[in-house]
Amino acid sequence: MKYRNIGKSGIKISEIAIGGWLTYGGTVDSDQTAPIIRKAIELGINYIDLADIYSKGKAEEIIGGIIQDFNRSDLVLSSKLFWPMSDNINNRGLSRKHIMESVEKTLTRLKTDYLDLYFCHRYDPEVGEEEIVRAMDDLVHQGKILYWGTSVWRADKIERLVGAAKNFNCYSPMVEQPRYNMLDRHIEIDVMSSCKRNGIGLTVWSPLAQGFLTGKYNNGIPDDSRGGTSNWLKADLTEANIATCRKLSDIAQSLDITLSQMALAWILRKEEISCAIIGATKAAQLENNIKASDIRLEKETLKEIEKILNNKPQIPVM
Repeated sequence: MKYRNIGKSGIKISEIAIGGWLTYGGTVDSDQTAPIIRKAIELGINYIDLADIYSKGKAEEIIGGIIQDFNRSDLVLSSKLFWPMSDNINNRGLSRKHIMESVEKTLTRLKTDYLDLYFCHRYDPEVGEEEIVRAMDDLVHQGKILYWGTSVWRADKIERLVGAAKNFNCYSPMVEQPRYNMLDRHIEIDVMSSCKRNGIGLTVWSPLAQGFLTGKYNNGIPDDSRGGTSNWLKADLTEANIATCRKLSDIAQSLDITLSQMALAWILRKEEISCAIIGATKAAQLENNIKASDIRLEKETLKEIEKILNNKPQIPVM
């Protein structure tokens, strides 16, 4: 496993991280989760990514129990807040009240004294930048979080947040967590450059497009698969994308690697990326995907992939 800094910060995280969205506390029960997390740590993953909304706190509770068997300082733990956690009108968003109360609940569920990373899970149009940065700055000074950042924020909103932090002499956001994969490259337009300019690292989610880029749908959609049972993949499951995936599979096969390994290595080709966050329901999936950290794709291979994808986002001409 290789490790990278998060932006200009000193903290290092594994190039492949493990996340709890749609899995731990959700589709994977606690008895199955423990061996997967332990295997991930054994294989060199040090970053576990969570959010309070993942199974309404259950994912945090399950991971919190498991990590008691490990040295806390060996791990990088993150969580996020924004989405409603109850019918309470204040139990949502990025108000100072919700930030301060949410972090305490997350720490209790994770059975830890601090978070390494804390994310604003979405942009909140009802809360000003000053309120957010001052609240996060206070949490850093209190030792409850070490670094903070955003998730799925537009470049202009990130710039304003960085500007507010500088204006008020507060700790600046150090990390952004966007969706990024071979089929969704929107951050290449301006988010990636904005983050690089401001020393912000990118910890990307859905690097395999919810399993699409594993090749499991190349010959149809299994009824019991995520593509057959959820709405998350409907936009990606097109004949054109399936044809693209088949061509990508041929390249991966010629390199004697799996499509998922190639898709992850393709993401890690960018120095702006700090890590790719994967999900796993079985230890075997981890063992396969973690190998991507040791794969560096040659220029000719990248050119072949680019030709097949043919979806590099274009910066609009003003």
